Amino acid sequence: MMMNVLVIGGGGREHTLVWKLAQSPQIGRLFCAPGNPGIASVRNAESVPISVTDFDGLTKFAQENNVALTVVGPETPLIAGIVDAFEAKGLRIFGPAREPSQLEGSKVYAKELMRKCGIPTADFVVQSDLGESMTYAREYFAVHPGKKLVVKAEGEAAGKGVMVCDTLDEVESALRRILIDREFGDSGSRVVLEEGLVGREVSLMAFTDGVTVLPMLPAQDHKRARDGDEGPNTGGMGAYAPTPFFTQEMVDRALEIVLKPAVAAIKSTGIPYKGVLYAGLMVEPDGNIKVLEFNCRFGDPETEVVLPLLDTDLMDIMVAVADATLRDIELRWRDGTAVTVVMASGGYPGSYEKGKVIDGLEQVQELSDVVIFHSGTERDASGSIVTGGGRVLSVTGVGSDFNQARARAYAAVRAVHFEGAHYRTDIGHQAMA
Repeated sequence: MMMNVLVIGGGGREHTLVWKLAQSPQIGRLFCAPGNPGIASVRNAESVPISVTDFDGLTKFAQENNVALTVVGPETPLIAGIVDAFEAKGLRIFGPAREPSQLEGSKVYAKELMRKCGIPTADFVVQSDLGESMTYAREYFAVHPGKKLVVKAEGEAAGKGVMVCDTLDEVESALRRILIDREFGDSGSRVVLEEGLVGREVSLMAFTDGVTVLPMLPAQDHKRARDGDEGPNTGGMGAYAPTPFFTQEMVDRALEIVLKPAVAAIKSTGIPYKGVLYAGLMVEPDGNIKVLEFNCRFGDPETEVVLPLLDTDLMDIMVAVADATLRDIELRWRDGTAVTVVMASGGYPGSYEKGKVIDGLEQVQELSDVVIFHSGTERDASGSIVTGGGRVLSVTGVGSDFNQARARAYAAVRAVHFEGAHYRTDIGHQAMA
């Protein structure tokens, strides 16, 4: 039976979801709200100008267009309760409800849940006062000389509310940005002060219907703005999957000590966690795995490298999650590797200009095993595709091995041009070590 699907969002993650769903023989009409120019070019896909937080408009659209499944991409509508709004009207939707979404919406909620359940994570305290926070920081550095202290805004901050600090001055600067200047608004009413962990980071996403948990391929994001992991944190400058150092044995261990306990703990509250559970993990030098953070949705740019390697029909998976029948699904993956490189606007993650014309997209379409996912693009009055965000394009190459996938991604990057474009030239450097 052909089914109409609505994807909520308008970035690279949502473009990837639309692109993957369009490959399913079960798809009838495919809508994306608000979408973007890249999404509009996908077969059977149509962008719909409705905001991700206009729940009344979105539920009405789903009802009027016989939408069989709605898929939520970004965290903001999930944390605000879009799943609850859709389910109240009897509409099938993929994603966690408002309460379970607090795993991402509140770092305090997440850390306290991990502490209660014995999920391994960094030691932490919660603070809301600048003076008390600085007192704690002085004591921390005195006891742990040479160790980093991590300052996190409690709420959602588009991946930019985490500051890794080496000195008291850096801690004070971070605290002032969050607590005093309110750079992240109400998300900065409290902070988590957390011991700095050392090791290798990995992103492990999993599908879950509240009981069954199926891990995806592990991926590695590159948060820092510049080569060599230098510069400020961003929403992500590129990724690759799978990660060779995070073995299947490690995936199985993370499933048992992190993912399953988190899903079980939330189920015990009476509201099962259904959707994607994303664990940002640190693998310490001794092999121990600790949780850096939880997210309540697909990662971005991790989605751009994980879904191109998925062989199982994504529509089957999402319906099974929504209907709590995930036990009947087997995840199958194609052999090979995917690498994505983010092309960003000049100045990102700081201030940047929009409206720069993007050239070369047509030429890239002729390259094999390369897909460009639009993260922040618009059409101007003349119909040209122009920059519309900080992260503009996610350029993904797929190959039989890492080197081939990486070469394909960077060949496509070099073929695309817009004024001020910048990108990291070392995505996947850890895989080459």
